[in-house]
Amino acid sequence: MPTAQDAPATGASSRREPGPRPLPGQDPRVQWVLTLSVIGAAFATVRPLGLDGRGLAVAALLVVNSLALAARLLPEAKVPRRAALVWLTLGIVAAAALIGVSRSGSSYLFAYFLVGHAGFRLPARQAVTLAALSGVLCGGVLYFHLGPGHHLLPWVLGLTTGTPVVMGIVNRGRRRAIRAAIDAAESAERAARAEAKAAVLTERGRIARDVHDVLAHSLAGINMQLELADALIETGDLEKVRAANQKAHSLVKKSLEQAQWTVHALREDALPLVGSLTALIDSSGHRDALTVNGTVREVPSRVTQNLLRIAQESLTNAARHAPGGEVRVELTFDAASTRLMVRNSRATRAVRAGVGSGMGLIGMRERVALLGGTITAGPVTEGPAEGGWQVEAVIPE
Repeated sequence: MPTAQDAPATGASSRREPGPRPLPGQDPRVQWVLTLSVIGAAFATVRPLGLDGRGLAVAALLVVNSLALAARLLPEAKVPRRAALVWLTLGIVAAAALIGVSRSGSSYLFAYFLVGHAGFRLPARQAVTLAALSGVLCGGVLYFHLGPGHHLLPWVLGLTTGTPVVMGIVNRGRRRAIRAAIDAAESAERAARAEAKAAVLTERGRIARDVHDVLAHSLAGINMQLELADALIETGDLEKVRAANQKAHSLVKKSLEQAQWTVHALREDALPLVGSLTALIDSSGHRDALTVNGTVREVPSRVTQNLLRIAQESLTNAARHAPGGEVRVELTFDAASTRLMVRNSRATRAVRAGVGSGMGLIGMRERVALLGGTITAGPVTEGPAEGGWQVEAVIPE
């Protein structure tokens, strides 16, 4: 019969990796109580019991049967299958011998429990063979009147000692099914943890890109203005120094506004795509530059956030490399995709020399790749915006 110790248990700490868990319905305390009850009942009822003659033989067989029955509480992993086969075979033989030499008591219970455990511990063929052996031995002892107590028990009772093997086999199958279900649940838990870890890493990458988009260009511009102011101090041209300083202050203010806008966009209650994109374009100084095509629909928050970052990066690049140029933004809702296009014409004012981080286009491509979309970026070669730049991102549904 099954015991809870047949399956190794682990601690309940949630910080450990999941391992083999104790199976439900196999409380070791219950198994100990059953085993001790059978042994106690046998010593209390089986007779004769003494220190010489038949009484000594009965006492010796009681000890052997008790040890064989108690051995079923050993964990399955600690007892090789061949050793279990030998131990259960000898236990069944000892149980039949105890029925033969005793004249009263519950000696037959040893055979029932050992056969039942053979069905649980051994492969079905070996278990059924031992069950047949138990039925033949115990039934033969009673049928051929080989002991003083044969008249108290019908020989058919000896044959029935093999029937508990069915219960043992059923319990073994149930244990395997439960173990398979637990293993499947643990595998699903490990997969969920791995997925969550990957999601955390992806989110870290996204936040890093957001920080770059919001701060890198602005800080580069501020640094350039401050360096210019330092250079102008030596010339003594205070007006130009004051202008550079004011420009730096303006960039700081704009950076703070963009940072606040980014934090708002990262929140769960961020604005819909069209509203957020309109606010972004307006804050960049290009009012009424947005054109929306198709039927407006809700898109996943991660799509909204990444398209907004792409738009922000494109507008920042337009302001840096094409100051004074016209900017047009198109948002198109197709049946199977969402398309964002940002196009700027050539510069109408002098472009100040500056060095970018080189991460802008790389970051946009990474964002689009995470969403399974495509992005193209390059110069405009025809039309009113000829000589300008265009970025187009297409995100599938």
